[in-house]
Amino acid sequence: MKLLEVRHLNLTLDSNEGPVKAVRDTSFSVEAGETLAVVGESGCGKTMTCLSIMNLFPGNVGRLSPETEILFQGKRINHLSEREMRRIRGNEIGMVFQEPMKALNPTEKIGDQITDILKAHTKMSKKEAAQEAEILLQKVGIHDRKKRMNQYPHELSGGMRQRVVIAMAIACRPKLLIADEPTTALDVTIQAQILELLKELQREYGMTILLVTHNLGVVASMADRIMVMYGGKIMEQGRVDEIFYHAKHPYTKALLRVRFEEGKRRQKLDVIPGIPPRLLNPPKGCPFLERCREAMNICSEQFPEAYGKGHTCSCHLYSPEFSEWKRRAGGEVQHDGIA
Repeated sequence: MKLLEVRHLNLTLDSNEGPVKAVRDTSFSVEAGETLAVVGESGCGKTMTCLSIMNLFPGNVGRLSPETEILFQGKRINHLSEREMRRIRGNEIGMVFQEPMKALNPTEKIGDQITDILKAHTKMSKKEAAQEAEILLQKVGIHDRKKRMNQYPHELSGGMRQRVVIAMAIACRPKLLIADEPTTALDVTIQAQILELLKELQREYGMTILLVTHNLGVVASMADRIMVMYGGKIMEQGRVDEIFYHAKHPYTKALLRVRFEEGKRRQKLDVIPGIPPRLLNPPKGCPFLERCREAMNICSEQFPEAYGKGHTCSCHLYSPEFSEWKRRAGGEVQHDGIA
């Protein structure tokens, strides 16, 4: 069953330089109980996609196009009022933000921040909410609960702050948990602990997780499926094993080449030459065109449809027309000669 379905997501952000087309005609779904990982370089649209789902834009700078549909449990939510969305945020959909120090209020004690969420979404009394907050801190692996309840965010380590943010996100047992770079700025040991914690909570609560990351190691241990984004577009989608062992899109292959392989000594890391496109004026064709080793003339003219079933790839190399042309050419292809 599809818990979340996003159709034709187009997000435009206002900036001093003009409108930024942060996410462009993006469609995907998340099945109940699964973990979908969204990967890609910084600025590719991962976080903006999550904020679109939650309808969270600072200063109302973001605008969704009329054709955009975001369905949660079959109900369209992107046209709801702010009051209606507040009933869903934290209650039905929880979010772990990228930087816990920014997600937490530096002027409020940890305990107060968790109890405020419980009181806002449940009928708990202040005393009951405080007791539940202590239980939540225990669930996320924080000891000395009573002491931590009375501390401020700056008194906790980065790993502890991230655990507190997770406790706040799961306080109301949400059906969907959006985790935006949950291990950013944490050391390797703490990263592993946070990931294991998320997996334990998913098993216990039966949550669905939308995991945003640029770390392919995180993806391998956490996700069921992967969605690769670049330039505000989806490049490729598939199961973890399909993406890791049978990647199709040149961008996905490039990401896999540049990853660090743990345990391998003196490895020379590859790089992806060039820089991502500016989304003030995005290309009408494939956004990876200028950095692609296999670019063709048609890549600059139009963005390809998603070819394949289950494991899909938006690349002209997998179009029926190109496959037929390649077959006739006997497999010898000069990419820059295709019109």
